Amino acid sequence: MSRIPVRSSRERTSSRKRTALLAAGVLAGAATGTAGIVGTAGTASAASACTVAYQVQNQWSTGFTTSVTVTNNGPAVSSWNVKWTFAGNQQVTQGWNAKVAQSGAAVTAANESYNGTLATGGSANFGFNASYSGTNALPTSFTLNGVACNGGDVPTDPPTTPPTTPPTTPPPGNRVDNPYAGAKVYVNPEWSAHAAAEPGGTRVSNQPTGIWLDRIATIAGANGGMGLRAHLDEALKQKGSGEMVVQLVVYDLPGRDCSALASNGELGPTEIDKYKTQFIDPIAAILSDAKYAGLRIVTAVEIDSLPNLVTNTGGRATATPQCDTMLANGNYVKGVGYALHKLGAVPNVYNYVDAGHHGWIGWDDNFGAAADEFKLAATSEGATPADVHGFITNTANYSALKENNFTIDDSVNGVSVRQSKWVDWNRYVDELSYAQAFRAKLVSVGFSPGIGMLIDTSRNGWGGTARPTGPGPKTDVDTYVEGGRYDRRIHVGNWCNQSGAGLGERPQAAPAAGIDAYVWMKPPGESDGSSSAIPNDEGKGFDRMCDPTYTGNPRNNNHLSGALPNAPLSGRWFSAQFQELMKNAYPAL
Repeated sequence: MSRIPVRSSRERTSSRKRTALLAAGVLAGAATGTAGIVGTAGTASAASACTVAYQVQNQWSTGFTTSVTVTNNGPAVSSWNVKWTFAGNQQVTQGWNAKVAQSGAAVTAANESYNGTLATGGSANFGFNASYSGTNALPTSFTLNGVACNGGDVPTDPPTTPPTTPPTTPPPGNRVDNPYAGAKVYVNPEWSAHAAAEPGGTRVSNQPTGIWLDRIATIAGANGGMGLRAHLDEALKQKGSGEMVVQLVVYDLPGRDCSALASNGELGPTEIDKYKTQFIDPIAAILSDAKYAGLRIVTAVEIDSLPNLVTNTGGRATATPQCDTMLANGNYVKGVGYALHKLGAVPNVYNYVDAGHHGWIGWDDNFGAAADEFKLAATSEGATPADVHGFITNTANYSALKENNFTIDDSVNGVSVRQSKWVDWNRYVDELSYAQAFRAKLVSVGFSPGIGMLIDTSRNGWGGTARPTGPGPKTDVDTYVEGGRYDRRIHVGNWCNQSGAGLGERPQAAPAAGIDAYVWMKPPGESDGSSSAIPNDEGKGFDRMCDPTYTGNPRNNNHLSGALPNAPLSGRWFSAQFQELMKNAYPAL
């Protein structure tokens, strides 16, 4: 297990559990206008009994978290709703595993698309967060599909005086300001085994990395690997008595990565419904299992999607027909919005939206447009900016964290660094300055001032013997930048298995203002794409940017790709790359 150093956190309080159990009621009545009762319209359905268990799992001075389980003891139903009335001023603020709505004191929880069927003896669980003041009296009666579930014992209320001094540890399901603060971060045993098997790999094999859910099959476990539940169960074992972060990359949009063939996905451009029901909904259902409520689950949401809509569409030289299609059909925006909405409804999930990197979004034409595009997605398909805990930059990329040998404000002989061939009028020269500035821009368009940024430092160390020890000569602006830059790529647009790259800063919490953590979201040693065409059933194409002989395209200004040779399919273990990453690590291993 790996611990990320503590800087700070803002946390909330918990209280005792309380349970109301209402059992053996009759679910009869006319089927007309009543969802989920078996029978034809205008006829009465068979009577059935139900049980509703209402459990306040955590309570603090101004709010509480509740789990509700409804059990159908009668004939099967195809959809359901549970209703009750609060006795006080409770107000639902967020729900999961059900559509929870409130009018006055009356609450209705209706099934989601994936959990509507209740067989005889079958149960459905949902939950919600709510606010209150004064006392939090338990509801005394419930209905299922309009019919009362009566009987059962209701325990007495807890003391009416709320706690005045919150404990320092938040209840499960209540988000903290920075999920990484004071927490261990899950070490993927599959990646760790690969790393440890490499000569010298045990130096880093205990580092936490992201779990990539990049096709539907990975949810259950693809090719004999661990599925999502298996990873979460293992995380509970690693957790011990402290806090634990699990990092997930949610990455299977329709028409995925419209500007790069190596990371194309399994879903066609129009398969948005399949994305919702077969990918996002099952992930959300697993994450909302009460068993995992004590984990802090960080999601990196759909890398390389929204930035493509900004830079690779329309009349730009970098535009592709595939990206124009995704802009026109809106399925990137719809997919990201839906993912944020569904995953954001799980109270211990922290959504971080992919924000490209400085060598993609850092130019004036892209910077503001990208923030606007992200806001559009965060207000689509039921999502709100409150579903976004932050943003992640440099995911699976190589941009240097901090260029110390020159700044964007430098000039040589009166010529700005921005005019150098490498910087090429960008406003930013590294990821840290970009992430901090882009955070401010995102806040200005309507995201919370509390959002945090993550930076993927898994492969941006650029150490080794080629690392400059000081600024370049001031012959001209190009010699100055070229001689001093750490990032040794041929062009900032090169992204596939880059030669000369090294492991970057080890994962750590709150390393700089506005930055929640440096993370290794891309597992070092996993390929970006194959160097030549390899048949596969994962939808992954051959991208010439992964071919070391390729002389480029408008997106890298027609330069050589800089890729390593003999690379396997994206996501597969690439031993030669891992060895090079260790050799060129900065800080050195």
